[in-house]
Amino acid sequence: MKTILLTPLFAALLLAGCASVDVPAPHALPLMPAAYNTGSTAGVSGTAASASATGATAAGAPAIDTAWWHEFGDAKLDELVAQALANNTQIEIAADRLAEARTAAGAANATLWPQLGLGAGASRQTGEAARAENVYGTLYQANANLAYEVDLFGRLRDARHAATLDAREREALLQGTQLLVQAQVAQSYFALRALEAEQDLVRETIAAYRETLALTERRRDGGDVSALDVERVRTEVAANESAALDLDRRRAELEHSLAVLTGVPASGFALPVAAWDQALPGVPAGLPSELLARRPDVVAAQLHWQAAQARVSEARKAWFPSFTLTGQAGGASPTLSNLFKTSGGLFGVEALASLPIFDGGRREAGIEAAAAQSGAASAAYRESILVAFQDVEDELSALALLARQADAQQQAVTSAVRATQLSDSRYRHGLVSQLELLDARRSELALRRQALQIRAARYQATIGLIKALGGGWSAA
Repeated sequence: MKTILLTPLFAALLLAGCASVDVPAPHALPLMPAAYNTGSTAGVSGTAASASATGATAAGAPAIDTAWWHEFGDAKLDELVAQALANNTQIEIAADRLAEARTAAGAANATLWPQLGLGAGASRQTGEAARAENVYGTLYQANANLAYEVDLFGRLRDARHAATLDAREREALLQGTQLLVQAQVAQSYFALRALEAEQDLVRETIAAYRETLALTERRRDGGDVSALDVERVRTEVAANESAALDLDRRRAELEHSLAVLTGVPASGFALPVAAWDQALPGVPAGLPSELLARRPDVVAAQLHWQAAQARVSEARKAWFPSFTLTGQAGGASPTLSNLFKTSGGLFGVEALASLPIFDGGRREAGIEAAAAQSGAASAAYRESILVAFQDVEDELSALALLARQADAQQQAVTSAVRATQLSDSRYRHGLVSQLELLDARRSELALRRQALQIRAARYQATIGLIKALGGGWSAA
């Protein structure tokens, strides 16, 4: 008899083993280079970086810098970032999703505990049915119910573990959203300051052209030049006024973007013009690759993969028997005073074992789906590591090349300024034509604007590197 009772259990376990598919083994993590590409960073002090780690992991990752933007020493930037962290809608959405994930984790944890409920009611019976059951009038009832699923094989614990990892993933995504918003605020802010510097340059050029126009008009009135020379200068004045208006438009757009980032209506946001004289933070030497382990997207990808593995285990254990204990205690009486007397008490305990034998392939499909999701999560995790190294290499290369470009551009600007000064002097003395002076000024303006744009690009690349490293280069 015992053999007959145990046979279904062995059959179920055998089916579970046959239905299970192997979880895709995670491929080796991308091989980390001994150092970041020093060839692309040659010429810039402090950009060589160590990359000795064999893989990025969330466990033991360095803490994220909480206020990396202070390195720029700009009080207005500090104020804007603080406003964004407090009011940005994307951060609010990410925080609400984290709260939702934590609630789901709490619900999964609750399944491991006994479920207790209370019930009460009253019923009234009359007529033939009441006489047949010898129950007349009102019957009062009260009971307590207990249900508990015994997690012998760990299926419920796997579900709780997966839900907990989901919550931790959402926490990492919240940190990623905060870092992204911080970087967007800083990049928009410095782009705006760069446009203001460019506006000053264009206005200075317009003033110079207007002075040249006045001189040219006097020379035309004196018969020294033709009306064509006057129109040429007027063309330059109008063209630069148009360029100034374009810069005004772009600055307004950046100002509106900062308004959205800080969570206020664009109509009520205004950022006063200020000097662009903040020091550019220097990149320290020997950046460890372990910094990438704290990147929120890498951490989130790893946690997502671990949660997927837990769900594969949970899906496999769906084939295993489940054991549920239920209990009930209470009483029933036609009078409330006798409701809880022992004579009217109802007590019962029940143990139920459920053993899946055949489900048409539903559980097997669930296992295969969970395994496929785990494989996809593993690939996404590896990709996040590769992308992280690409981001760092891109920004390090950009900083190195932009530093060299800035030096070369400054030499060009110095020569162009000298050329304009010589052309202006020669034009005022009638030694050269107006075209030579206009060409010199056009060249100088273009080179000076390019120099400002290169400087702005260095700020953008520095912030990009900070974001690529997960929030600065400090491991503290």
